[in-house]
Amino acid sequence: MGGTEHLAEKKKAILESTLELIKENGFHGTPMSLVAKEAGVAAGTIYHYFDSKERLICELYTYENRQRMEAVAQGDDASLSYPERFFAIWLRLFNYYRDNPNVLQFFEQFVNSPYHAKNPEESHDCFYGMLFRFFAKGVEEGYLRPANPEILGVLAHGSVTTTAKIHRYGKINLGEEELRQIAQIMWDGMSVS
Repeated sequence: MGGTEHLAEKKKAILESTLELIKENGFHGTPMSLVAKEAGVAAGTIYHYFDSKERLICELYTYENRQRMEAVAQGDDASLSYPERFFAIWLRLFNYYRDNPNVLQFFEQFVNSPYHAKNPEESHDCFYGMLFRFFAKGVEEGYLRPANPEILGVLAHGSVTTTAKIHRYGKINLGEEELRQIAQIMWDGMSVS
């Protein structure tokens, strides 16, 4: 493994350890020394990549945002009809949160934290840009109600996150049919037809 790859692996290990520790201990209970120990790096090494805990947490948000965007964009087929793409994106996003519950919990903690308040540019990210463009296309092409695409995107995303939390805690038995029904209800509320 080359030097650059090794460095990238260390940074990734630090980010992933931070995510796990924040889940267990919250932001305040996750000092840089504990992250270094969990990631298996020297305490000084962590500061080579992140000059502060704030920078580490903000970069973790950016990193996980890219991961989420790639998971949702992967498999998107522009040749499908807009409604088919809507359902596929909704389900991919649900599957991502179902498979990565720590990430969903981290996102919710981050947007309600002082880290987000001090770094508002972190919230204007590639994921929401992609989501809002998708909904803008649906409005422009006449599939969706003539509403602000950002509102439509937030509503759809909120339905996914709530569904993922309900699934995680076993509040309702959610099989494939139930997931399809939830996405259908969202579609019915947003679509022109």
